[in-house]
Amino acid sequence: MAAKTLDIAGAKSAKIGVIEDDARGRQAVHDVVVAMHANRRTGSANTKTRGEVAATGKKPFRQKGTGRARQGGNAPNIHRGGGVAFGPRPRDYSKKVNRATKRLAFAKALSERIAGGDVLTTDGFEISDGKTKSFVSEVASLAGDVKRTLVIGKDFSEETKRAGRNVQSILLMSAHEVNTEQLLHYTKIVVAEDALEILAARTA
Repeated sequence: MAAKTLDIAGAKSAKIGVIEDDARGRQAVHDVVVAMHANRRTGSANTKTRGEVAATGKKPFRQKGTGRARQGGNAPNIHRGGGVAFGPRPRDYSKKVNRATKRLAFAKALSERIAGGDVLTTDGFEISDGKTKSFVSEVASLAGDVKRTLVIGKDFSEETKRAGRNVQSILLMSAHEVNTEQLLHYTKIVVAEDALEILAARTA
């Protein structure tokens, strides 16, 4: 299999919605990537308040006569083992992005990579023997010696998926599932011919 660079003219002939205006879509890309990062946050940091710590509730010393400040228990935050004042509580960091913004961001990211000469097309991508060595060799022959490669296809055989599952620097993604962040993250993007129609529908 051989790969050729997908240029703007080729993308337009494949009916991909190329955005040539430099300013259009930049904010959408930022909003989508920030939302994706935020949605991965668990928000599970948690501290116990004075009402939740395991404290006896017993008065530590008598009210008067000791010369010390009066204390009603050992749960307040000034005591060792007491509750935390204004500490983190479980929260939801997720951000919502509307469908039109997601579509615009995807089209903008893909357009930028095409304009930069980072998108390659090939007739198809399949590793029939299911071996990792064959997988790495095939990707290198298509994309060259690069740090990270994204391979996009309509679908992949089980042998191909098995061959590539242990290679961290190369990601196999369906054209239906690839997202804006992945388009921006990888050094080279290899697209199988059967995936162009799906990408065109996602950018229309």
